[in-house]
Amino acid sequence: MLVALLAVVIGATVFLGMGAVYYDIPRQMGREFRSYGANLVLVSSGGNSVLSLDDAKRAIALLPADKLVGASPFRFETMYYNRQGVTVVGADFTAVKKTSPYWQIQGEWPQKDDEILIGTDIAEHTRLYAGSFVTLDIVPPKGRKISKELRISGVVRTGGAEDGFVIMPMSGLEGIMGVPGTANVVEISIAASGEELSRFIEVLQAESQGITPRLVKRIAASETTVLSRLQVLVYLVTGIVLFLTMICVGTTMMTVVMERRGEIGLKKAIGAGNKVIIAEFMGESTILAFAGWLLGIISGYFFAQIVSMSVFSRGVEMPFVLVLLALVASFVVTLLASLIPVSMSTDVEPALVLRGE
Repeated sequence: MLVALLAVVIGATVFLGMGAVYYDIPRQMGREFRSYGANLVLVSSGGNSVLSLDDAKRAIALLPADKLVGASPFRFETMYYNRQGVTVVGADFTAVKKTSPYWQIQGEWPQKDDEILIGTDIAEHTRLYAGSFVTLDIVPPKGRKISKELRISGVVRTGGAEDGFVIMPMSGLEGIMGVPGTANVVEISIAASGEELSRFIEVLQAESQGITPRLVKRIAASETTVLSRLQVLVYLVTGIVLFLTMICVGTTMMTVVMERRGEIGLKKAIGAGNKVIIAEFMGESTILAFAGWLLGIISGYFFAQIVSMSVFSRGVEMPFVLVLLALVASFVVTLLASLIPVSMSTDVEPALVLRGE
């Protein structure tokens, strides 16, 4: 019976642990995927490619604050270095660190308006490096052509388009080009599933003026695919463990019935019916399931924390409904496993058993 109890405890532990991970996978993986970049962008809905940052802030306020990781505006302008055009991007680096933590900086982040980052492709082509100074020629929308000496504080590598850009603080770019408070795109990183993102887009489209929200499909699709596969894996592991628990409990109960054939035969000989025998074994199975569930709650909680910390480096919550489901699962598995052994106990013939046959 101790073997059967251990099997039920293991079954309840895995059910609770994997169930807690399954319940928390969207939140945990949502946070993990935010390290791969934004999953929602805001652009202008008019013919003009420029949007107002005030309008963008009002749109961002419509999103749930507890799910919002960060929002980073970007402004694109063209400047010239040695008569060759380069794309200069104005950015809020505090926000970029939240929405694009995958940026690799060789050197330092810009601290002043006259400091810039250059992409690794530009650095390799021009032989420039962190600490160098570069002069860019600028043609503002209004005014004469001017030259601006800027200090390279670092070289950025992302593996994307940023490797070919010059990136500087938004305030510095606004000071050079004028027309403050505008951007070409706002990247938003939000910890939400694909369905939630679709609902957020509908809200933004209905409530925001002059702004069009767009889903970054490569991020959202990858997140949905990984989540669905992880959840299927959790289903399979939990199902297999519960099935093995049922087999273990069933074989143990069969052994118990075989060892107690003499006791069963004696009870039948003095008048006990099959209902009494069934009630006795089912009662033992019920106690076994309840005891295994109680012990499984404790071990399941620690198992869930170990799995979550190992995979996500964060703790996991244990919803109360999962504890109740574990109780149901323990009873169902244990009682189903006891059906065949109990039916065997009702087939015991008192006369044969008492004669020692």
